[in-house]
Amino acid sequence: MNVSLVRPTADLQEAYVEFYQEWVASGEDMIPWVIRRDPADFPKMLQALQDDEKTDNLPEGWVPGSTYWLVTEDRRVVGAVNIRHSLTEFLFNCGGHIGYGIRPSERRKGYATRLLALSLEKARELGIPKALVVCNADNLASERTIRNNGGVQDVDFIEEDGNVNKRFWIDLEETRSV
Repeated sequence: MNVSLVRPTADLQEAYVEFYQEWVASGEDMIPWVIRRDPADFPKMLQALQDDEKTDNLPEGWVPGSTYWLVTEDRRVVGAVNIRHSLTEFLFNCGGHIGYGIRPSERRKGYATRLLALSLEKARELGIPKALVVCNADNLASERTIRNNGGVQDVDFIEEDGNVNKRFWIDLEETRSV
């Protein structure tokens, strides 16, 4: 599987818009949250993603985060990840350090496992010693992806609406990419 994590760039606009439109058409929740940003004004969206990495422009209670796209050798965007540089109480319970997603038509092909492995390398570069990765209890594919990347289950967090978040820690000082 020849894929790489790349920072969002203008030269991938067409590929990203196709990725975004497929996800919107699917009617599924768009995960990670950053892909919900409408790319109609692409330069503005790119600037917002860059601004997310700095504490200066963030809303109160938010932490800096880095966004990357998983791109195939033929320049197709198949996934996205948002890596939070630190955790708030909310992220500790429900979001974790790493939020990722694979476009609907490309699932069950191993991309998620590779995306998370590459994301863990980026998190390590950011100085995160242990990454928290979270998924809904009913998302067995995501749980398998996390476990395949060294995830060790911690205590679940139950939200007010009853949704159960499974929480996993991955020691970045011990693990290496899959």
